[in-house]
Order: sequence, then C-alpha cells, then structure tokens
Amino acid sequence: MGEKGWQGSGWTFLTNHARVLLTIARDPHIRLREVALVCTLTERTVQAIVADLEEAGYLTRTRAKDGRRNRYTVISSSPFRHPAEAGHEIAELLALLAAPPPPPGKTPPPDDKKP
Repeated sequence: MGEKGWQGSGWTFLTNHARVLLTIARDPHIRLREVALVCTLTERTVQAIVADLEEAGYLTRTRAKDGRRNRYTVISSSPFRHPAEAGHEIAELLALLAAPPPPPGKTPPPDDKKP
C-alpha cells in the first residue's frame, strides 16, 4: 500500500480522538503542533479534540514550571464511551497501540502469554 493508501475509501479503524490520545500517551510532553503532524490533522482540530478529551476525563493538562509547555496525563482507567465497548478501559487500547511500532524489518518480541 502506498503512502496515501489509508485514504483509499475514506474510512479508518480509529477515530481522530483515538489517534490524538495515543499520540499523547506515547509522549506526554509533545506539543499540539507535533500531534497535528503525526495525526495529519490541523492544529486547531487537535486543540478541539484535546479539549473534548479533557472535558470527558480522558486526560489532564498541566502547565510546566517554565509556563511554556504542557504536560498531559492520560487517565487510562477511563471507560470507552460507546455501549459496544462497555466494560473495557482505554488502558487496553493503550497497551495494544501506544507503544511505538518496531523499526521496519524488525519482528516484535513474541507474546509469552499466548497459549
């Protein structure tokens, strides 16, 4: 699949909210400008998504001591919002997808928990 393959039919498996949350979980000190680049969104859209996530209790934002940067804390015990995922916490999504992917050509370590 090419660089623009994800745009094929106009849908993806994760929402922009999930992508922003995962990006912040990977780097709690990231600037929203960088989140926008990673998620291929506008900075204004990312700001609105972060405000949504804060309001819903999925993350908190604190100001660094220098007053110039923010630090984000993801509340991983928060439940999914949709009834279809009732009983699951976003910690499960974070465990699955928040770790950076392995470098190209490198096989991830085996999962010892599989039978």
